[in-house]
Parts: sequence; C-alpha cells; structure tokens
Amino acid sequence: MSDERKIVLASTSPRRKELLALTGLHFSVDQSDYEETLAPNVEPRQLARRLSLEKAKAVAEKYSDALIIAADTFIVCRHSLLGKPHTSVEAARMLTLLSGRRHSVITGFTIIDTATGKRVSRSVLTKVWFRKLTKKETMSYVRTGEPLDKAGAYAIQGLGSMLVERIDGDYFNVIGLPLSSLAEALKKFGVYVL
Repeated sequence: MSDERKIVLASTSPRRKELLALTGLHFSVDQSDYEETLAPNVEPRQLARRLSLEKAKAVAEKYSDALIIAADTFIVCRHSLLGKPHTSVEAARMLTLLSGRRHSVITGFTIIDTATGKRVSRSVLTKVWFRKLTKKETMSYVRTGEPLDKAGAYAIQGLGSMLVERIDGDYFNVIGLPLSSLAEALKKFGVYVL
C-alpha cells in the first residue's frame, strides 16, 4: 500500500506539491536538476512525456527504493509552445496570443519505481478558451506578478481564472498535475489513493 513505499515528487512547484497533497499520500520533495527545453519539432504530447521522464530519471538516480513522480506542463496555441515567461514583456506577449482563443494545456507525468525500474509516462490534454482581453486588462494582470513562472503566463486557480471563458477536460491538469490520471497510473505500482 501507499504508506509502505517512499514517494518522491521530483518538483519544487508549490502548486504540484499542493495538488499531490490532496491525494492524502505521504511524500517528500526533491527538485530535478534536468534543464527542460521545448522542442517544437516533437509532437506536443510526446514532448510532455519525454520532459517528465527526464525530470524523473534525474531524481531517480538518488534513490534505491522509491516511487518518483515528475511532471511537466506547457501550452500549445496556434502551433506555438508556451512555457513559463521569465519577464513581464514575455508574459504580456503570451497573454496577447491567448486572448480570445482556444489553447491546449498539456501535462506529461512519469512514475518510476527505482527498485524495479518499472516506469509509466502519460500525457493529459485540457482545452481552455480565453475571453478577449483588452490591452489594459492584460497589463493589469501582468502587474500582479501572478503570470511569472506559470506555463502560458496565467494561473487558473488565481486571478487568471477571470481570463478563462471555459475549459474542456481536467481542471487540475491546467494547474499542473492531472490527479485522476495520476491516481489511475499509481495503481500499476500498488498505490491506491482511494
């Protein structure tokens, strides 16, 4: 059962930590030092799985008997891959691209059992529709600081919720960890959330 296995979240994202905590599982956090790069020549869902796998492998080397969970989230809009903006200018550019359009939020996640080498990688896609934003709204949101360090420059669980018209798919996926798919995958390792 879950309490018998050491579970390690290979991420320092406070949002992923909060989401995984919702499952009731006991886990520790160990940051992956894998440097992710968005490769536009790779199919997005495959890329999300690959990035999460590399993050998980980087942490798995440190443990002999643990389940490592890693994830990577990015956005696809009009054939552009959007990760996290590093500046206000970059955030405003991303939000302008998303304004009035549908985009896809893709999270890849990987679970590795370091004792057996068994691993599972999946990707989940959620469609999100933004309402049309005025330049004033965009800049006002950017000034809050919330868009920085968020894939696609918004946080659906924060002020960014006011930019979203509707979604189709897993809400938690948009935050950064698709809990339903993760719970299903964990069963393959003998870990049951419910």
